[in-house]
Amino acid sequence: MNSNATDIVIMTIYALPLVGLTIFLGSWFTEKRRLINGVWFNLFLLLLAADAVLFVFQTRNSIVTGIAVLLAVVVFGLIFLLFFSMVFLLLWNARIVWKREAHTLANSLTLLLAIGWIVLWVINLLPTAKFLPQWLNQILAILPLIIFYLLASFYNYLTNLVLYQFNRPRLNQDYIIVLGAGLLNGNQVSPLLAQRIQRAIAFYHKQKAKIGRAPKLVFSGGRGGDETIAEGLAMQDYAVAHGVPRTDTLAETASKTTFENMKFSKAVIVKDSGQTSSQSHIIFVSNNYHTFRAGLYARMAGLPANGIGSKTSKYFLPNAIIREYLAIFAMKKKQHLWVIGLIFGFDIIATIGAQIIQIIVNR
Repeated sequence: MNSNATDIVIMTIYALPLVGLTIFLGSWFTEKRRLINGVWFNLFLLLLAADAVLFVFQTRNSIVTGIAVLLAVVVFGLIFLLFFSMVFLLLWNARIVWKREAHTLANSLTLLLAIGWIVLWVINLLPTAKFLPQWLNQILAILPLIIFYLLASFYNYLTNLVLYQFNRPRLNQDYIIVLGAGLLNGNQVSPLLAQRIQRAIAFYHKQKAKIGRAPKLVFSGGRGGDETIAEGLAMQDYAVAHGVPRTDTLAETASKTTFENMKFSKAVIVKDSGQTSSQSHIIFVSNNYHTFRAGLYARMAGLPANGIGSKTSKYFLPNAIIREYLAIFAMKKKQHLWVIGLIFGFDIIATIGAQIIQIIVNR
């Protein structure tokens, strides 16, 4: 290959991250509520890292090479440390959550994950392969690949969750939907729910001060089995008590799930505005860990709304994030089961093929 052709190839390789970034930004600004956005963003990062490696090899500068090696050691060292300290971190978080929150399954996810991690370590350390037939060992050998797929899926979800926190809606909204959560003692707004309402009120006042027009706050939530009042009404009363005119509020009181929050709030907005939801500017508020999944449900409900998040206590985030991932995994379970099924299918075919070859050879 001549020098001109080589230069063209190198320039093309250096341009690939720009292509990846363009694809990501196009996808992101078209629709923020898609899991594929995380794939495009991580592809951009991968291409950027590949270009960085190529640049180091091209320069052959000892200082540049030294800095690159140092950065690589730091990054991989942190990943290594995180991986091997994961059980301790999960158990530590589980202890904090159990001291401060109710001992429910939803609040025990870090504990269960730590136990699962320990079980996998024990299985790998013990000579279990000696007691199992060869064909079963070959099938079980595919489990690391499935675990890798699940970790990659979780990482993609985390990427989308972080990216979604950069959503910055304009101060021109017509409606702000505030998603409900369980009430204390059946009729009192909890601190977590109060954070959502306060986030919406802050946006309400900021927009009103800037453009002189306030959005209407739509408080969405039905009455649970242990509640004496619908969450939407309790939230509405809380907002009014904190200075929001009741005329600037609406209550949706029938929903039981996040999807119903979006679907029924959409109906309330359409009725109040007298026009389709696409003709109104709408955002929603939830806790930061919940905004991306809520956005997926808004999209499913045909509601053109993206979300902004209220802060959550840091100790609560690991359990909440794992719970959100499991919920999204369940939403996309058919796709995930197809991939896992294909992995198992290829492994079974390879195992059968190896057995057939072994039989032929032994003959």
